[in-house]
Amino acid sequence: MTIARKFGYALAVAAVAALPFGAAAKTTINIAMTLEPPGLDPRANAAAAIGQIALYNIYENLTHINQDATFGPMLAKSWTVSDDGLVYTFNLVQGVTFHDGSPFTSADVKYTYEGNAAKDSKNKRKKRFVNMAKIETPDAHTVRITLKAARPSFLFQMGESTAVIVSSKSAATNATNPVGTGPFKFVKWVKGDSVLMEKNPDHRDAGSVKLTKVKFRFINDQSAQIAAMMSGDLDLIPFSRAAESLGPLKANPEFSVTFGTTEGETILSTNNKHPALSKLKVRQAIAHALDRKEIIDGAMFGAGTPIGSHFAPHNPDYLDLTGTYPLDREKSKMLLAEAGYGDGLELSLKLPPTGYARDGGQIVAQQLNKAGFKITIENVEWPVWLKQVYKQKTYDLSIVSHVEPMDIGIYARKGYYFQYDNAEFNGIMEKADSARDPAMRSKYLKMAQRKLAKDAVNGYLFQLAKTTVRKKNLMGVWTSSPMFVNDMRTVYWK
Repeated sequence: MTIARKFGYALAVAAVAALPFGAAAKTTINIAMTLEPPGLDPRANAAAAIGQIALYNIYENLTHINQDATFGPMLAKSWTVSDDGLVYTFNLVQGVTFHDGSPFTSADVKYTYEGNAAKDSKNKRKKRFVNMAKIETPDAHTVRITLKAARPSFLFQMGESTAVIVSSKSAATNATNPVGTGPFKFVKWVKGDSVLMEKNPDHRDAGSVKLTKVKFRFINDQSAQIAAMMSGDLDLIPFSRAAESLGPLKANPEFSVTFGTTEGETILSTNNKHPALSKLKVRQAIAHALDRKEIIDGAMFGAGTPIGSHFAPHNPDYLDLTGTYPLDREKSKMLLAEAGYGDGLELSLKLPPTGYARDGGQIVAQQLNKAGFKITIENVEWPVWLKQVYKQKTYDLSIVSHVEPMDIGIYARKGYYFQYDNAEFNGIMEKADSARDPAMRSKYLKMAQRKLAKDAVNGYLFQLAKTTVRKKNLMGVWTSSPMFVNDMRTVYWK
């Protein structure tokens, strides 16, 4: 090596050594996911884990929901609404292409939404698309949607995961090879390990997207997630469930731990067509047996807000109905006896593999057993839960968080897995959905909350908190979540 080359090499080494730790901005990120999704098409499966990976990253929507629960333009750059609230005319962004090179046009919106409303659609928000009387495409960059009944929340709803826009050319294989118009392209899915996506250089906002590669790693064990953060294998845990293990991370200046809100109503899901659970007195007995504080302290280490109906406490229309059936296990036993189960009632509690469900399930089972029930716990993996509980409805009780925004309307969905099917409630929700006057909508939403609480449709436990753990110099991460999404478009390393 020449003297000049030696001198240059020495300068380079010295320069690198002089840089403060972490000063070189990274462009890759490793993110922890507790659950592995069953597929990557949010139109075809109810699992929230799909949207956590794909929404706003791989797929895009007409509108975009922001962290503060407001919404704005995405694939639609602007829109107008008729005076009667029935006709929405969208002006689409021009020059957009799907990841396979296909141009995005109004025909893709029409294809997607009509598919969501089709008889064989598996979209969990199918009713919203069935409400579309017609979808017209006057030209390649204009979509006009006429609704059968006014829906004041329509523009917000079009930003949810079930309303992502897809191409007819790739829709059939989106579950395993997702193709969207988003700022990141799908690269590969290693089952049981991770999903990798990379920056889409052809995206219209590619210049402002800082990350080049994003990897979602599936680590179900919460302590293993924390260990991976400490070792440097992870950069972000967007929805941590390990509140009891966060002490070392809070004390370490390299990490940031924040606590925000979510739309996740955590409930003791109840099969309302089970021979015993179809009886109101039995469901009331369950409600009187639940100690929410004990569940939150024991399963969530205090990170959660008690709820008495299916509604988020941070919503301005929220009612605190936790006192509808106060803790009274003697009354639970009395109600069970009146319902014909004086010798106890055997029920199965089928739990998915989330920490809040498994840990909370142990506590709930103990509480119910003290009140005259005989609970058997059955732990199942997520695909089994989706098949047996959500689809086949072969369960008694379960515990799960419902994380979609403003989803109280699921109780009006015919054949939904709670099997509530109550005409009075359905009528209330129809009025709430169509009310254009905010005061009237608030009135009906409060009526709906009271009806669910009074009927003890489910055991309402707590609102899931959003505990986020990130590297200190990772910026742009959502600290609260109006829906379960990991929007990577504006995330960057400082």
